[in-house]
Amino acid sequence: MTSLRDRLVDGAYALGWSTVKKLPEPVAVRLGRAIADVAWKKRGKGVQRLESNYARVVPDATPERLAELSRAGMRSYLRYWMESFRLPAWSEERVANGFEIKDGHRLTDGIASDRGVILALPHMANWDLAGAWVTTGLKTPFTTVAERLKPESLYDRFVAYREGLGMEVLPHSGGAAFATLARRLRDGGLICLVAERDLSESGVEVEFFGEATRMPAGPALLAQQTGAILLPVTLWYDDSPVMRGRVHPPVEVPESGTRAEKTSVMTQALADAFASGIADHPEDWHMLQRLWLKDLDPGKAPQEESGAQDPEKRTP
Repeated sequence: MTSLRDRLVDGAYALGWSTVKKLPEPVAVRLGRAIADVAWKKRGKGVQRLESNYARVVPDATPERLAELSRAGMRSYLRYWMESFRLPAWSEERVANGFEIKDGHRLTDGIASDRGVILALPHMANWDLAGAWVTTGLKTPFTTVAERLKPESLYDRFVAYREGLGMEVLPHSGGAAFATLARRLRDGGLICLVAERDLSESGVEVEFFGEATRMPAGPALLAQQTGAILLPVTLWYDDSPVMRGRVHPPVEVPESGTRAEKTSVMTQALADAFASGIADHPEDWHMLQRLWLKDLDPGKAPQEESGAQDPEKRTP
């Protein structure tokens, strides 16, 4: 049976997609900032965790600097939501003009190669907008995965939203999703994976900003199994309405070593690329949950902490 809380959460997201997308853009921007500032002033668990995570990224930051970063981070996070609620109503021209990417030739050359391309991203800025830019601006469909949510109606809303932007969305269901992703890559397709947070407790241990965490093995394993090109991508906002991004150099499959050893090396390379982008734009990294192993309770998977209600398990 669906709980009252689940029904309220589902209703809140439904209201966002039905109402916010109708607002004039300046009004939506002001609304997002106002909500972000209220959440930041309340200093709930998510805001405190965001600030704690920023302390790893900017270890010499004063308490005042960390407070500034967490406020900017919440504003960036709510910008993501305001944009996401409005994206279904954006024209192709608005999507195309809303994103600029550096070293995009690495992506377009990869698509043209027919080898298959894996884009791996951290939780930065608005990857839904980047995805919409790929499907509209590059006219290239792609496949991604989404964690199943409760209630099921909320999961269905997110799937419908992303499919409406031109994405193929697979449920995060272990081997079945992996096999489908591998087929898409062997056919020369494109897949996109948010990949700096392990939701399974079976990920690869890496060093990230000087401390240990786990990241998903999937991107590296898929590249090894299919020969696809693995490209890290980072995203950020500036003061303009345009989001910006960078396609980092490809992560190559090592020539020697066991599969586990190769996966470890490649996943560390992804972590390093993510860290470089996050260090440059920490306020646009929306990590409001525990990430580092030192912060995790024994036996507790990262997604269990907050009960977040979106496919990437994020909540204020």
